[in-house]
Amino acid sequence: MDLVAHYKQQFRWRDWARAMGALPDLSGQVVLDLGCGIGDQAELLVARGAKVRGFDSNGEVVAAARSRGLSDAEFEQADLRALPGIGAPVDGIWCSFAAAYFPRLGPVLSSWAGHLREGGWIALTEIDDLFGHSPLGRRAAERFEAYAYEALQADRYDFFMGRRLQEVLMGTGFTVAKAFSLPDSELSFDGRVTPDVLAAWQTRLDGMRLFRESCGAEYAAVRDEFLACLAAPEHKSQARVQFILARKGRAGEPGAAPNSRPPQQLPASPEVQTPDSQRTPSSGGSG
Repeated sequence: MDLVAHYKQQFRWRDWARAMGALPDLSGQVVLDLGCGIGDQAELLVARGAKVRGFDSNGEVVAAARSRGLSDAEFEQADLRALPGIGAPVDGIWCSFAAAYFPRLGPVLSSWAGHLREGGWIALTEIDDLFGHSPLGRRAAERFEAYAYEALQADRYDFFMGRRLQEVLMGTGFTVAKAFSLPDSELSFDGRVTPDVLAAWQTRLDGMRLFRESCGAEYAAVRDEFLACLAAPEHKSQARVQFILARKGRAGEPGAAPNSRPPQQLPASPEVQTPDSQRTPSSGGSG
């Protein structure tokens, strides 16, 4: 399955309606979609009244996004760490399943904030603990933990970025307005997996070259144990899809979000593609 087909399949497993419902009124707003993928979420933003500029480093998915023919959206191939000239500051930034590709997220967020007006909003969606599923044997769990640690040390991917989003946003001058977990029938669910999701997980694992290499001769056994875990009636997911909405500016500053109730607290630290799959660190992904 190619990347475009993979993203089309994933779209129905995400609860984008709830995430979009958390956004402010988008009528007439200019919104950047960073890691726009095939443009499926840009289409939802346009339907809510936004004018969208989408960026992704993968030319294949940018072409798929353009093929939608959205009159109020344009799509460009670009490195998310070095966006081209945006012009006037925009009203909002939407970014799903891209932040984890930047383990040192602070400087990247700061560069994005430079394109955002004061009081403008940013909405980030990211996975936390992608491989956090049980019951999983100790040896398989250790393989996934070692892989996640190596990816972080190599500055390639942060599998626990979801729980870090609030801290990094606040550290780069944003005020968090909303934070919650999104239901997800592929990445974060309890009970036995459905056949189509199970097949997608096998495709994901088989596409993770670095993980296969790190497991060596054990790879097939580790993969099959993980898939059996997902298929078990008693399966539980510790993985969470985290959504954060924040405003540019500190609480109490003009244009910042009111400092009322604190957002939901996410767990403490310990589109989705993976760091050694078909995406690159500058791509992002629509998940």
